[in-house]
Amino acid sequence: MEVIAYLASALIGISLGLVGGGGSILTVPVLVYLFGVSPLLATSYSLFIVGSTSLVGAFQNYRNGHVQVKTALLFGLSSVTTVWLTRKFLIPVIPHQIASFEHFQLTERMLMMVLFAILMVIAAIAMIRSGKDNTAESVAVKSPNLAKLTFFGIGIGLTTGLLGAGGGFLLIPTLVVLLGLPMKEAIGTSLFIIALNSLIGFSGDFGHFEINWEFLLKITLIAIAGIFIGGNISRKVDSRKLKIGFGWFVLIMGLYILTKEIFH
Repeated sequence: MEVIAYLASALIGISLGLVGGGGSILTVPVLVYLFGVSPLLATSYSLFIVGSTSLVGAFQNYRNGHVQVKTALLFGLSSVTTVWLTRKFLIPVIPHQIASFEHFQLTERMLMMVLFAILMVIAAIAMIRSGKDNTAESVAVKSPNLAKLTFFGIGIGLTTGLLGAGGGFLLIPTLVVLLGLPMKEAIGTSLFIIALNSLIGFSGDFGHFEINWEFLLKITLIAIAGIFIGGNISRKVDSRKLKIGFGWFVLIMGLYILTKEIFH
């Protein structure tokens, strides 16, 4: 089982390198179901793993001129603030036993995993649809609408802060639709925003969790190695087909987790 768990850790990075947005959605399930980490702690570890791997991916894209730093900072201001506030003040007050209804008990674990499974289903559908989208990759760059950017930034920040997911599947279409960024720049810029959100959000957990740094750094390094493997594969295989296939895999996993947590 341990070998499978570490292979799955590499798959986190490989999937991020292959499909970009949505690749980090595997992190929390791997930590919870294969390593036995509690869901709340898993979201904290996920922030560090996703943030570190995204930072490496963002640096690679920056070297290729595919990161708009000003856009990332403008968009990231509201999302980073929301992530940090969520981790610092909301996460610590979630009770272990949330509610009880006769034969049904809603626990913190069930709530977190059900919400994460729903997020996986939404991400999977977005990946499948984007993989089938044949529209042009480049559109006219638009002037940023600060109100909309703030609104979407808060939404993505809340998702990242609560569930430890990078939110690339939400960020990329937002950057393309709201700002008109070409797809390559949207992916590179989203990785930089994810890195900011995740790593600053992780700092909000200091004092709330006992971090096993040896374990966390080991998984992070394996995931980072996976990014380079995924990036090499993506240059040889049709990215649209990869995204559709990965989307179906995530959809099945999300439905499985949903069923497992509700009807266990």
